[in-house]
Amino acid sequence: RTECAEPPRDEPPADGALKRAEELKTQANDYFKAKDYENAIKFYSQAIELNPSNAIYYGNRSLAYLRTECYGYALADATRAVEMDKKYIKGYYRRAASNMALGKFRAALRDYETVVKVKPHDKDAKMKYQECNKIVKQKAFERAIAGDEHKRSVVDSLDIESMTIEDEYSGPKLEDGRVTITFMKELMQWYKDQKKLHRKCAYQILVQVKEVLSKLSTLVETTLKETEKITVCGDTHGQFYDLLNIFELNGLPSETNPYIFNGDFVDRGSFSVEVILTLFGFKLLYPDHFHLLRGNHETDNMNQIYGFEGEVKAKYTAQMYELFSEVFEWLPLAQCINGKVLIMHGGLFSEDGVTLDDIRKIERSRQPPDSGPMCDLLWSDPQPQNGRSVSKRGVSCQFGPDVTKAFLEENKLDYIIRSHEVKAEGYEVA
Repeated sequence: RTECAEPPRDEPPADGALKRAEELKTQANDYFKAKDYENAIKFYSQAIELNPSNAIYYGNRSLAYLRTECYGYALADATRAVEMDKKYIKGYYRRAASNMALGKFRAALRDYETVVKVKPHDKDAKMKYQECNKIVKQKAFERAIAGDEHKRSVVDSLDIESMTIEDEYSGPKLEDGRVTITFMKELMQWYKDQKKLHRKCAYQILVQVKEVLSKLSTLVETTLKETEKITVCGDTHGQFYDLLNIFELNGLPSETNPYIFNGDFVDRGSFSVEVILTLFGFKLLYPDHFHLLRGNHETDNMNQIYGFEGEVKAKYTAQMYELFSEVFEWLPLAQCINGKVLIMHGGLFSEDGVTLDDIRKIERSRQPPDSGPMCDLLWSDPQPQNGRSVSKRGVSCQFGPDVTKAFLEENKLDYIIRSHEVKAEGYEVA
């Protein structure tokens, strides 16, 4: 993901500026096609400054904001486009997609209904309407059964021992049901050759890693000696070959080469299953030296929209996706090194006064709420100016350097490490 500048305020178009605005839109479209969304947003914004009454410019910028997970800005632009031109169908599309990403499925469904009424033969519109309608019904069902005290785990319905590995399967297998370094090396080569791990092995890994994660604190606390190091990696998002490249450059995980992977392991990329099972395998192999923290994409809402749910169902089964969902709920939310460095996927909090002890007390084994400390740890972003502001993502907040300074002082920390945004140089010290 990339950072997004706040949309500039509209100004009346200058005389003779309409042609220039169209040229800027064309440039922005070219950047968008090249997946350079930051520059696409920049040029759409310039076009809007010259001609702020063109709904298409807002609709296009809304889509660029969606690509960078700036859902709040995307929703604002799509809403503006629809207000300007009630017949601009793409505006309804964009607004629906924004609301879907924000978990506002009923609002999204209303816009998809509008699109389907206007374009009854549009297959994509029908598919999105049906998908959204299915989620709305599913959420209603979940609310209806939420009162059940004993939610049955997928693990309870599995009979892994009865699963047979066919003779023709020549891929990696767990040794006596356990992950070994030999298994991990074979698994990475197997995945590199774009082959699928047997479902029995996948289930074994998931069941075992759930047990390991469920015993961890919400805030994992790690001690390093002065001579020791640990490598922190940001979002991998289903990019399996990038993961292999990290290990090639920095060495395989081991007890002397520990790692922290800071969330967003899945979605977007085509190899999310391969990435997450590799990471889970190393967690089982080195439980005290290989650490995994939850990101905002280790959640049902994101997985339904950005591909992981569909990928698991295509490669395995719906039941396995449900188990992945359960496992994700047990991922810790933060990690503290030597009591001085705090690591989380998103960032700091919407309110002052949050302590490390407050983080420890978070009941994490759930889907994240729309607000509060758990939401903030997964979703918030820093901003250059002091104070707090509304999030560009439409979830949580943006926090300034003064907020960071106060948090560090109150909790006797030196600094924080977070992910959640792409940095052109790979990382940024702010």
